[in-house]
Amino acid sequence: MRVLLLVGDVVALGFLVFALQRHAAVAALLSPGGRSQLHVPAGFEANVFAEGLSSPRFLDFGPDGRLYVAESGGNRIVALADRTGDGVSDATQVFASGVATPHSVTWHEGALYVGVPTGVLELRDNDADGSADARRVLVDDYPTDGHSTRTVLFLRDGRMVVSVGSSCNVCVEQDRRRAAIVVYDGPAATGERLFATGLRNAVGLALHPVTGELWATNNGRDWLGDDLPPETVNIVKEGLDFGWPRCHAGNLVDPDFGADSGCRAVAPPVLKMQAHSAPLGLVFYTGNVFPGQYRGDLFIAFHGSWNRSVPTGYKVVRVHFAADGSPGTPEDFVTGFFDSGSAALHGRPVGLAIGPDGALYISDDKGGFIYRVSWSGS
Repeated sequence: MRVLLLVGDVVALGFLVFALQRHAAVAALLSPGGRSQLHVPAGFEANVFAEGLSSPRFLDFGPDGRLYVAESGGNRIVALADRTGDGVSDATQVFASGVATPHSVTWHEGALYVGVPTGVLELRDNDADGSADARRVLVDDYPTDGHSTRTVLFLRDGRMVVSVGSSCNVCVEQDRRRAAIVVYDGPAATGERLFATGLRNAVGLALHPVTGELWATNNGRDWLGDDLPPETVNIVKEGLDFGWPRCHAGNLVDPDFGADSGCRAVAPPVLKMQAHSAPLGLVFYTGNVFPGQYRGDLFIAFHGSWNRSVPTGYKVVRVHFAADGSPGTPEDFVTGFFDSGSAALHGRPVGLAIGPDGALYISDDKGGFIYRVSWSGS
């Protein structure tokens, strides 16, 4: 058995080497990150808000005005403050350490809820010293193989939802909570049940600021070519099935798992985007500093491709809405994480947040930065 395992490891390593040689994008993913030379539309400015972080993922501003960051590589939650108001963090405090691979953070009724691979934690700062002094495990039984990011959000009615990605590229799951969004009665995480299914990896969750609807990004399956299936954004309502593994993006029958049912009774996405862009964080612009035409628009962080012959993604896009509320075509808003001329990958955007100052904050889990995009025009 020991020999067989070693042989299997050699075969796997050989396949990895082959993949690295064939796909320059994969090699770039494994290279060290660096400071990106960001490009933003006229009238906007981009600056480094914080640096030296270890794989920062999702972000949320707390009631104290500090930016809370799930520092995945550091197994901790940090709070960043800009005490001088110059757009650069000048104080970093560890809010909680010993948090295993945190991915998402969200404040709700005075507590910080953290998504970790196995479930959800609740953190409280009862003595108001800036660090959590109370920790409660709410959920601790999610399977951790495959996609292991967990995004936590609260609906307007107080229920808590958690996205749980699939264990695979495409397969039939044994745990019904996989490739789904799970809902609980409230912050105590009681009454677990399925909210929506058929979402391969719905990493980003956000509430529409007007309707209160739950919006989610979804990462489509791999190995159907450079341009299939499209990545999607979905309006997620309770009881909907978005089709995975038998159907993708509402109308693409899976060649391996489609069978007879195909795309029947599958909820369509509200937006389709370039395949392999890997949309993660999304946020609606609720500030009052960007020009009026940006109010209510959607920003999406594209983490970027890994198995596409021509790399794509590695940017933040803006989706403007028509008068009837329908989303338009995504347009580049922040680029420069990837240099297509030299195939150099400096960073990969992940989480997005709108600050009290009206700026857009972006985490980069490859370079270890938090970037801030502000309006400086007239």
